[in-house]
Amino acid sequence: MSAALFEPFTLRELTIPNRVWMPPMCQYSAAHEGPLTGAPADWHFAHYAARAAGGTGLVIVEATGVSPEGRISPYDLGIWNDTQVEAFRRITRFLVSQGTVPGIQLAHAGRKASTDQPWKGGRPLAADALGWQPLGPSPIAFDADHPVPTELTVNQIREIVGQFTDAARRALAAGFEVAEIHGAHGYLISNFLSPHSNRRTDEYGGSYENRTRFALEVVDAVRAVWPDDKPLFFRISATDWLDEGGWTADDTVRFAADLQAHGIDLLDVSTGGNASGVRIPTGPGYQVPFAARVKAETALPVAAVGMITEPEQAEKILVNGEADAVLLGRELLRDPSWARHAARELGGDVHVPAQYHRSV
Repeated sequence: MSAALFEPFTLRELTIPNRVWMPPMCQYSAAHEGPLTGAPADWHFAHYAARAAGGTGLVIVEATGVSPEGRISPYDLGIWNDTQVEAFRRITRFLVSQGTVPGIQLAHAGRKASTDQPWKGGRPLAADALGWQPLGPSPIAFDADHPVPTELTVNQIREIVGQFTDAARRALAAGFEVAEIHGAHGYLISNFLSPHSNRRTDEYGGSYENRTRFALEVVDAVRAVWPDDKPLFFRISATDWLDEGGWTADDTVRFAADLQAHGIDLLDVSTGGNASGVRIPTGPGYQVPFAARVKAETALPVAAVGMITEPEQAEKILVNGEADAVLLGRELLRDPSWARHAARELGGDVHVPAQYHRSV
């Protein structure tokens, strides 16, 4: 009997060959000037191709800005023009050739935009150092080191919804089969969801219904142009890890049902990132209980993340019904062929390139 980790998973009319998935992880390696700004380069091709050759069932390309000011850094990927689309096609073609499903995360960084590469400190960048003015639901800085974001007007909010729509169209043209809306980790949609970062008094702030309005407008706009036969994911931070005044696990369970009603097919459950200086009790599988709760209390499929490193650990999450798939971040950075190694250990079946037949 095949391991649960290597059973196919079908959403809408798309079948993903196994449950070992790669989450979005920014590489901060795109060109930051010239006609190829924001386009994937050789590094991105090699990075994603290696994980596909290693047997990963779904590869979700890193947070990709729906606009120049929507990037986390000047070195991030973008999908706001057709030059970027053409560059992405090289990646999606290769992933498909290996039996891997290509996905992309559509993102706007909100108040955490305009920062340097992490290995250079990740500090906010000024306008004279490739930076720009961040945007947010309210003029509240992420922390003392970040600038106060410009509060978005209602017209600007509507423009950003349109940018997500255009980005989804381009993602489809680029060959992606899964789109994920980034609503986690303190970026723009997450900023709107949480009362910690959203102090608006108009229709986009205050009540739960108002704070979730922008996210659902983005979901509706993307779903309207994303084909009915292709799944749409949403990544969420299930909690801000605040004792009070933040987004909570209860909110996430409630919102999961709303997202499903608006056409989301799977919730990618992470945590944190919207409040600085909070204590997060990390450890193996520390975020899995949040995914498990959504799965237990709603009908929405979920993927679990967070220090999932061992094949038996990943298999147990699926067998116990805590999630429908696992997303391995740092572990896939360490071992691009993790899926193949896990299949050997658990007795599963995974794609192996003909060129690598001697490794089986």
